[in-house]
Amino acid sequence: MATKLKPILKYWILALLLVGVDQLVKHWTTNNLTLGQEKSAIPNILSITYLQNDGAAWSILTGQRWLFILIAAVAILLITVLMIHFRSQESYLIGLTLVLSGTVGNLIDRIINGFVVDMFQLDFINFPIFNCADLFLTFGIAWLAILIIRED
Repeated sequence: MATKLKPILKYWILALLLVGVDQLVKHWTTNNLTLGQEKSAIPNILSITYLQNDGAAWSILTGQRWLFILIAAVAILLITVLMIHFRSQESYLIGLTLVLSGTVGNLIDRIINGFVVDMFQLDFINFPIFNCADLFLTFGIAWLAILIIRED
C-alpha cells in the first residue's frame, strides 16, 4: 500500500499548503473585519466582506452542519481513493488536489466554528460571497470536467 501512496504524497503536501492558505485568509478576515464589514480591495471589482455561512453556496440548506460534515468526510475518502487510482496521471491529481483542499478547508470551519467564513465579493456581478476553499473546489471541479470532456 505504501508504494501506491508514494506518488500522491506531494499532492497531499500541496493540499495541506492550500488548506493553510485558506485558513490564513479566513483568520485574517475574522481578526481584521467585523461581521458584515466590507472593505474595497480592487475598486468596482473585488471587496473583502466578512460573512458567516452555515449553509452551502447561496446559503442553501442553512443549518445543516452535520449533513455537510458527513458529505465532506465521504468526499475526502472518495477523493483519496480516486487519487490512488489516478496516481500516475498528474493532470487528474491536480484537479483532485484542488477539490480535496477546498473540501478540507471548509470542513475545518464547519467543525470548529459551525459555519464557513466567506470573504470575497465580486462587485461587478451579483454573485455569492466566497472563500479560498470555494475557489479551490470550483477550479478543481472545472479542471476535472475539462479532462473528462477531452477524453471523450
